[in-house]
Amino acid sequence: MFLFPEDAWLSGVNANAVCEESFSGTARECNQMTLVIAFIGKSGAVMAGDMREITYLGDPSSMETLERELYTGLIATDEALLSRAGELGVRLGIRDDKVKVTERKGVLVGEVTSLEGGVLRKRRVYASGGSYAIVDTGDGAPVPRGRGGAGNFVVLGNEKTKAIAHRCIRKRWKNGSLRDAVEIITRSMERASAETPTVSRRFILIQTREKADLGKVMEEGAPGNHS
Repeated sequence: MFLFPEDAWLSGVNANAVCEESFSGTARECNQMTLVIAFIGKSGAVMAGDMREITYLGDPSSMETLERELYTGLIATDEALLSRAGELGVRLGIRDDKVKVTERKGVLVGEVTSLEGGVLRKRRVYASGGSYAIVDTGDGAPVPRGRGGAGNFVVLGNEKTKAIAHRCIRKRWKNGSLRDAVEIITRSMERASAETPTVSRRFILIQTREKADLGKVMEEGAPGNHS
């Protein structure tokens, strides 16, 4: 079984990134510029995340246009992104060193964030052998978004990156091993970086062979973000 945007709500999981449409200011950060993929096996889990972060500065309507073209795949390269941003009068800050996946006590943690109206919002996926959970955090109490067990892929990203991952998994996944899942996730990350500038070429891939307690790590917060 694998989870994608079209069936995610039916299974109690929202596979969309946290970033919401909000144009109240003239500068914002959005981590729908991301791709985080996890696979949960019976006796382990694997997770990968790219390292791109993009900030915008400009007219809200111009930023909306740029994002829409990015998320739908109309802008396919870094060069095209910079050119289109210049045409729209939007200044970009691009960095490829943001760590989005980490491991703690046998639990893999993937995180995407957005800054909205001064409030930092996060969506985290926690995964270990046999189980996973997705949680949203912001200016209030954490909100559970879903749980599941072994045999699932979980994908966080924008419309374009999720479609690429969906395509790779559907084509290649044959109910194989954790090693097979690693190969598919790697292929998905490579294809995404080749087809959209919302994903960096570099990515981090982590694994666990443990069946750890997700609840304890969820209570403590993600590594480096003790919230």
